[in-house]
Amino acid sequence: MNYWPLLGIAIVVIGFALRFNPLLVVVGAALATGVLAGLDLVAVVEALGKAFNDNRYISVTWIILPVIGLLERYGLQQRARAVIANLRGATMGKLLTVYLLFRQFTAAIGMKDIGGHPQAVRPLVAPMAEAAAEMSHGTLAEEDREKVLAMSAATDNVGLFFGEDIFFAIASILLIQGVFESYGYPLTPLQLSVWAIPTAICAFLIHGWRIRALDRRLGRAAR
Repeated sequence: MNYWPLLGIAIVVIGFALRFNPLLVVVGAALATGVLAGLDLVAVVEALGKAFNDNRYISVTWIILPVIGLLERYGLQQRARAVIANLRGATMGKLLTVYLLFRQFTAAIGMKDIGGHPQAVRPLVAPMAEAAAEMSHGTLAEEDREKVLAMSAATDNVGLFFGEDIFFAIASILLIQGVFESYGYPLTPLQLSVWAIPTAICAFLIHGWRIRALDRRLGRAAR
């Protein structure tokens, strides 16, 4: 057997250990592996180009990061806080509970990328939750402020994780189906999605209680 192509793995390990540019390390390892495997250099470059062209849509998602950065620079978080300040009766508990429901519902119908930490929690949900908590309980201590921000991020995680399994065309459902089928339990994705609904309801109730409990603790600390 020809073990020379395995040198590509060594290139990756050494390159990352020496903290070289990851892109150069990966491309160099791919070129070395292809050439050492007996492929023509042009064919290796063609394969890299085809793979990049087939998956170029993945890079489009990174465009949102500088967009969010520009919006934050020009006051997106401040505007989010101002919106909450103008709402009567707004509390952190109510706001995050509504966002949890929104996140679960949108994930359940396949719109799992409509929220998320960089595009929703950091610029919108967390500042609004913090503003709502300050409206209800006054100026927050730094530790309490961090708890509000952490609960905002956790709410997004719980809503997505337990909501997306209701959507039968999601990768996790297909993985579960494949595992069950390999053990002799043929189930359809729809059957698995239906059984994910009780779990999602329990997750909503439990995390909703955690949100309200934090809101109450902040209220007691403010007294």
